[in-house]
Amino acid sequence: MITREIFHELESNVQSYARSFPCLFEKALGAELWDADGRRYLDFLAGAGSLNYGHNNPFLKQALLTHIEQDGITHSLDFHTAAKARFLEALREIVFQPRGLDYVVQFTGPTGTNAVEAALKIARKVSGRTNVICFTNGFHGVSTGALAATGNRHHRNVSGVPLYGTTVMPYDRYLGDVDTTDFLDRMLSDASSGVDEPAAVLLEIVQGEGGLNAASDAWLNKLQALCRERGILLIVDDIQAGCGRTGSFFSFESAGLKPDIVTLSKSLSGYGLPFAICLINRALDQWEPGEHNGTFRGNNHAFVTATAALEHYWRTPDFAQDIQRKGEHLAIRLKAMVKRFLPHLLEVRGRGMMRGLRFADPKRAAAVTAKAFGQGLIIERSGPEDEIIKFLMPLTISNAELDEGLDILEDALVDEFDQNIERLSRPPLRELVTAANIGG
Repeated sequence: MITREIFHELESNVQSYARSFPCLFEKALGAELWDADGRRYLDFLAGAGSLNYGHNNPFLKQALLTHIEQDGITHSLDFHTAAKARFLEALREIVFQPRGLDYVVQFTGPTGTNAVEAALKIARKVSGRTNVICFTNGFHGVSTGALAATGNRHHRNVSGVPLYGTTVMPYDRYLGDVDTTDFLDRMLSDASSGVDEPAAVLLEIVQGEGGLNAASDAWLNKLQALCRERGILLIVDDIQAGCGRTGSFFSFESAGLKPDIVTLSKSLSGYGLPFAICLINRALDQWEPGEHNGTFRGNNHAFVTATAALEHYWRTPDFAQDIQRKGEHLAIRLKAMVKRFLPHLLEVRGRGMMRGLRFADPKRAAAVTAKAFGQGLIIERSGPEDEIIKFLMPLTISNAELDEGLDILEDALVDEFDQNIERLSRPPLRELVTAANIGG
């Protein structure tokens, strides 16, 4: 019989999620997980955003099973394969062409941080500069180059070497009403500011690990204009916020941005399979063969499921519209919780189905997530002090499951803050969306 003791005996102390959710998971489907004892959980973490289409999505699973049964290629370095060709064709037809994008695709190592490393390297190679502007509360990975652009002190402190090559600037609204693009412009204009002319600006449109801070479209457009004016490359890290999480395939679409480089990973494969790419403006593709490489750039199983995800969910606007409707409902529910539990809850952050609930006391946020887990909800925290409860449920979650998870969280808030508060009678989502015209 399998028990959790093997993990205590042999797995490194570096494990983290398992500490928050101490059970032995055995089965998963859609937004649901079951442990070895048969207990059901709702998954509002979704592989840290790598399972946008849910666990064992049937459309993606069937495509993968067919590929395997036909002895399709599994691993291919950077060889040309039929699976890779189909992915590139789908990406061009379904994603690039409707958005007027002209990118070449670099297949990096299979992790998000490797895609960021590649983006930083090509930006420095093309520009001949070394400095990269990054932002407060940004998170771009924990390999050395990406870590230098990551703000979190917990991760930075274990690098073991000096982190250099980046300059941190304040993100949108980090300084309150101060326009931080004006601040950046002033620093770049002042020859005595100590800020070297940058090769690139690297940012997330919504800062997932940094606390669900969402940049405004106005700030993003001003930042892009500043980059264009100064010949600075604009790199968008869409590893967590991309692939539909904010309500459009790319998180920057509402602002009308045209980044020079985009990094994608996490939900790109659609099935939790390791897969990462850089989208590079064609004019910037100045790599020499093999300058950035890796053994696992050819995960054909990921190509197959990624193609299936594009074909099934992104050929029409219906899926994006459904995400937007669910995101609006999520925001309404969370704002009602803030109003109900003031001053313990302070605000709702984020965009689409990438939202956060900010607590006044990080310890109470931890207590609420623990209580929610005890009631069958898996949900994590983020932010500088883990003061934000972060919502990353699968985008395919049903209306009923979405409300079920939110009900569990609200009951956990009641248990934490005032056990005498009456549990509210809540209409199901299908009624709310009819009344508020926000659902489907």
